[in-house]
Amino acid sequence: MNSNVAVKFQSGQRTAIKAAAILVAKNSGFIIPTAKQKLNLLVAFAKKGKVVYGKAFDIIKLSSSVNLDDLTDVEKNLQKVTIYEIKSTKKNVRSDFSSYFFALTAAEVLVAQSLRKQFKFVFVNTSTQEYLEMNLIDIFARAKGIYPTWSVSF
Repeated sequence: MNSNVAVKFQSGQRTAIKAAAILVAKNSGFIIPTAKQKLNLLVAFAKKGKVVYGKAFDIIKLSSSVNLDDLTDVEKNLQKVTIYEIKSTKKNVRSDFSSYFFALTAAEVLVAQSLRKQFKFVFVNTSTQEYLEMNLIDIFARAKGIYPTWSVSF
């Protein structure tokens, strides 16, 4: 596993780190932004009045070239950026991820609502390396149940 990938995930979840590496290795446009690139994205979205919490996304995909290290270029080409939250598992789930149980944070939902088409969730099975991209509307349309919870950390 690329040690650079591990640095990007401060939360330390091994499956999320492995999932990010899988997505990048598939050469389908996924990029793990550096801290500076993530900050540039947060600033550019904020200047457009879009709410983005830095911890509500893990990886991005570009529709064409954008210099993520240059805030001006990011601002000019923001429509080319889609940000993603990774939901990963190593358990045996179907390829369409039906019966997969996962949590959505309030921050993720708020960002998804703010960015609409520029925010997606990517579900990754680290055992099979299959993945599925979905937006918030798709998730709610497929949901068989939604169970609100409060997560508390001391």
